[in-house]
Amino acid sequence: MQAFTDARGAGTADELWLLEHDPVFTLGQAGRLEHVLAPGAIPVIPVDRGGQVTYHGPGQIVAYPLLDLRRLGIGVRELVHRIEQAVIDTLAEWNIAAARREGAPGVYVADAKIAALGLRVRRGCTFHGLAFNVAMDLEPFRRINPCGYAGLAVTQVIDLGGTSRLSDVEDVLIAQLCRQFGLSPQTAEPLLPDIATIRPTEGGRIAPAGAA
Repeated sequence: MQAFTDARGAGTADELWLLEHDPVFTLGQAGRLEHVLAPGAIPVIPVDRGGQVTYHGPGQIVAYPLLDLRRLGIGVRELVHRIEQAVIDTLAEWNIAAARREGAPGVYVADAKIAALGLRVRRGCTFHGLAFNVAMDLEPFRRINPCGYAGLAVTQVIDLGGTSRLSDVEDVLIAQLCRQFGLSPQTAEPLLPDIATIRPTEGGRIAPAGAA
């Protein structure tokens, strides 16, 4: 992400990478180690995104929108709003009512967080992004104060009556993100031989799960 962002120019196509991480706690630039309560064998990795500590693991969609905000004509606040709305509209496909919360970026179902946001903007371009819980082991969240909030509950799609298939959620999420940013996906060449890629016709590229 860093290398892509540093190397891109005014004509570089936007990309969206979707993937799953091995179990890891990531600590944002504002993160405090006091919010990492008992990591055990799970590594804690400082990263250059905004926000505090969160957990990534199998069964969670991690989406990295690599977007040129200047070309899109939007600011960071609108970027966050549109990503949140894409998640809210994705969850609606499974009749899960979700909402954003003022002053606490992310998406919530009742009082539980289902998607966390941690972004970075460099030279008007974004990297890092979204962690969306679908069908994962939520136990590691009890080892931290998620996003810096002690006792914050977390939830996931499967526990709310939705699907356990990440590919199903990814398909809807890609469509909703494309709708939010005015993109229309089409098949494109893979980033690597074993990675499928979808390219929006309006100048971006969407890479489904597996792209690193």
